[in-house]
Amino acid sequence: MLREKREIENFIIQVAGPVIDMSKTRHESQIHGVLKHDEPMVNHTSWRAGGKAEHYFEPADLDDLRNYLTSIPADEPLLWIGLGSNLLVRDGGIRGTVVAINGVLNNLEMQTSGRIRVEAGVPCAKVARFSAKAGFTGAEFLAGIPGTMGGALAMNAGAFGMETWDIVTSVEILNRSGQQKFRSRNDFEIGYRHVRLSEDEWFLAAELMLQVDTQKNAEKLIRELLTKRAVTQPMGQLSCGSVFRNPPNDYAARLIESCGLKGKRIGNALVSEKHANFIINAGGATANEIEQLIIHIQDVVRRKCMVELLPEVRIVGNA
Repeated sequence: MLREKREIENFIIQVAGPVIDMSKTRHESQIHGVLKHDEPMVNHTSWRAGGKAEHYFEPADLDDLRNYLTSIPADEPLLWIGLGSNLLVRDGGIRGTVVAINGVLNNLEMQTSGRIRVEAGVPCAKVARFSAKAGFTGAEFLAGIPGTMGGALAMNAGAFGMETWDIVTSVEILNRSGQQKFRSRNDFEIGYRHVRLSEDEWFLAAELMLQVDTQKNAEKLIRELLTKRAVTQPMGQLSCGSVFRNPPNDYAARLIESCGLKGKRIGNALVSEKHANFIINAGGATANEIEQLIIHIQDVVRRKCMVELLPEVRIVGNA
């Protein structure tokens, strides 16, 4: 019987080939980048918390990214990330693919028009330094945004009274079909920490219009802004940056502090004593602990201040 069973198994393999786990090998022959499976997102978020990504893709270049997008099922969920600085991945992880563009879409150059073209994977702080050294002013505020330009474009990130789309003239978009499109600033609905974009489109690059730094103050201003940031924010600790949007005519940090929530802790997640709009991973905090602290802050501020705090951080994945 054992011999007959083996002969049958060998026949099946010869005819149909070995059984393959397609969830683990489905794209490898079509791409040149790095494709991982069940990838822990604690390695890719600034909070160092959260579950696993079903698939995690680091494209080799733009063509590789196009090939991947067109090779996967049309309904597969996709999440693009840069530095993971404005992201909370729930402990149950992410279904579908996380596309990591940091280090891939990283070109930054001065155009002949005098404008700056920056790709989505370039860190915002690098854009600030580049523009200042090139003799332009207007992008210094980007030094205070702990993410990439792709994320800054997607949420109209801001710091020190300025917002990303204040200096954007046009953008390049990639859609799910691998098509690249060029659009002007006027094609978008833009608001405070909000930009309307189709869920099947992503920012590839932007063109920035800045002013000539006639006073030669840009680099000095960047140093001053970074000094202010170091004094007022919990640098060197695991956080996502600001957790909540500022409500109209007020500040989230002021409201949270007025409710006595500085130092509030759930598990290993706590509200920073230095800046109340920062939640710190004090060591081994789970995504659930962080999210429960976010919800607790909202409940207390709603009850005591009659204000609804809206998260600035993006919360994704399964609980």
